[in-house]
Amino acid sequence: MDEQIVAIYTLVNDLLLGLGHHENSQCRMNDSEVITTAIVAALFFSGNYELARAFLHQGGYIPTMLSKSRYSRRLHRVSHYIVTFIEMLGAHWKGVSSDSIYVIDTFPIVVCDNWRIRRCRLYREEKYRGKIASKRRYFYGLKLHLMVTSQGQPVEFFLTPGSESDVTHLRSFQFDLPTGSEIYADKIYNDYAMEDLINETRQVKLCPVRKKNSKRPYPPWRTYWIKLHRKIVETTGSSIARRMPRSIHAVTAAGFELKIALFVLAESVSHIFKVAT
Repeated sequence: MDEQIVAIYTLVNDLLLGLGHHENSQCRMNDSEVITTAIVAALFFSGNYELARAFLHQGGYIPTMLSKSRYSRRLHRVSHYIVTFIEMLGAHWKGVSSDSIYVIDTFPIVVCDNWRIRRCRLYREEKYRGKIASKRRYFYGLKLHLMVTSQGQPVEFFLTPGSESDVTHLRSFQFDLPTGSEIYADKIYNDYAMEDLINETRQVKLCPVRKKNSKRPYPPWRTYWIKLHRKIVETTGSSIARRMPRSIHAVTAAGFELKIALFVLAESVSHIFKVAT
């Protein structure tokens, strides 16, 4: 863990320097340490900032650790860098990918179960009530839309309310991929107009699993190939879910969404360690 924590700090510090980030030299705890603490929390402590703060302070990694409230304010002040880091690491994974194959899927992020909606303070609108079709149950929260490489590295993500359709937000993906890339997806993403638009404007081919009555069927080997690669994004989604606690503690909606972004970033960082070993 020691080497990983040092590597995380070095990576964060280099990325901030590359972005031209400047901060007040009088700050007891610099922004690199603030963000490193958050990533360590997501990577090793299920997103618990307090456990990460105590571990890094008592272990001598960050002797000038801020108090709980001051740390929270500082983290939210630099929270926009979390998404930027995910995008920068995503660009790196796209650059080192050899096969130009990507996979997309959505995953429910539960804020609370259906029967506790009236007591939920983070989200209160009906649009956050979604359904997990595979489990035949409703939930209240968000959907994580995720794109990964053929090796499972996250390259793009965004969040939507739980009730909104996956195919509707297919247009929300940037699809900033190398020319000739293929994107594999579940059958719910069948949208011929969108497939043609992406192919025409981005020179990228969207290949969802076809329905039985599809007007554009694939040969059997092609269907098998797409389904085989779809397991990659499911594995990555499961890995992100395992990092999350049973219930994500957050006081505000912004804090809740920040923690989800940190779990995605932690997953991307973990692939750096896998490559290094």
